[in-house]
Amino acid sequence: MNIELTPMEARVIGCLIEKQITTPDQYPLSLNALVNACNQKSNRDPVMSVSEAQVQATLDQLNKKHFVLEKSGFGSRVPKYQHRFCNTEFGPLKFTPQELAIVCELLVRGPQTPGELRSRAARMAEFTDAAQVEAALESLGNRADGPFVVRLPREPGRRESRYAHLFSGAIAVVPDPEEANPHASAGAEPSVAAAPAPSRLERLEDEVRQLREELRALAARLPPSS
Repeated sequence: MNIELTPMEARVIGCLIEKQITTPDQYPLSLNALVNACNQKSNRDPVMSVSEAQVQATLDQLNKKHFVLEKSGFGSRVPKYQHRFCNTEFGPLKFTPQELAIVCELLVRGPQTPGELRSRAARMAEFTDAAQVEAALESLGNRADGPFVVRLPREPGRRESRYAHLFSGAIAVVPDPEEANPHASAGAEPSVAAAPAPSRLERLEDEVRQLREELRALAARLPPSS
């Protein structure tokens, strides 16, 4: 894979993909709409506060890389922008709807667990179950023209490992010692005891976290109240 985006370029590309899927009637995006998308306080991590000048400079960089195209509609004097990053006739990079939704979420929201990706990406593609998320992540991580994602070591207190995109360059991943050798502990002889499973409280906290994300995703789909 010969793609390396800056964090700002990743945010712009992710926002263009997101709006293409979720609000196709408003796509391509004007500069003002794209600035608002980059600065959204929901579905973004980190939350940014970028100016029109910063976004325009990023669009100019992406245009030189052939990842963005300026396209104004008939009779419109306002320039509008669309991505040509993937799933277009301009390049070979193609993703399934599920893979594209996951890539988009990772671009705009950073590393996430499969459970988080399933609830958050559901607004852009249908996932029948957790296995479909895992299969999409495995495909993205093992494609011949990739890899496009990498599995990060599991954080303390989390039941699942997070995944990160690789469109901003390789990520040095230190193997999780518990996963590499669950019977070993630092400075001790191997033991027959397995690594402790997540506690009931940890499991409940993880489930509550995922339920909250699903509720937010459902709320985002509801029409605005009059």
